[in-house]
Amino acid sequence: MSRMQRTSKRFDCGDWGRRWFGFLVLLMGLGAATTAWSGDDQLVQRMLAGGDVLLIRHATAPGTGDPEGFRLGDCTTQRNLSEPGRKQARAIGDWLRDRGIERARVYSSQWCRCLETAELLDLGPVVELPGLNSFYERPQDRDPNLAAIRNFLEARPPRREPLILVTHQVTISALTGEFTASGHGVLATLGKGGALRTVGRLGFGE
Repeated sequence: MSRMQRTSKRFDCGDWGRRWFGFLVLLMGLGAATTAWSGDDQLVQRMLAGGDVLLIRHATAPGTGDPEGFRLGDCTTQRNLSEPGRKQARAIGDWLRDRGIERARVYSSQWCRCLETAELLDLGPVVELPGLNSFYERPQDRDPNLAAIRNFLEARPPRREPLILVTHQVTISALTGEFTASGHGVLATLGKGGALRTVGRLGFGE
């Protein structure tokens, strides 16, 4: 065999090696995507079965806290959803409907950005639940609010429509220990004394 033939053979082997490597990377990527989808699918199935609660942080509302002069019930004094936030809230509802959740019991903080998020989900009537209100700038409200939520969850009828609570980061963190980005959620199961245990996190396709 000539030197040129040996060189050509080595080149062909290298070329095939690169092709196999690329194929393996593709398979790994597909496997990861399948695993991610399976995880979301399992969480949705748990929601459909009832018994768990989905806590959603309100969609994108630029800034932190609320302006000086904040008044409950007056959206002009509050930090509200941006247009991308409204689009995000609608997309969450679409994502859930695409997976079979067409109706839910939806409860919301009385803050306008939460109420608007809940309404734009379009999964059913929105009921205000004061316990879901923010205590970010009202630390004195923390314990009463959390106690009210736990009492509400303990008293709810078991195994009915999926239950969604639209609230604030501080509330979700206090109840579950999880940090959530705007428009993301935590699925939790109810334990003794109204305690919540995280089952999984949902980004709703983001």
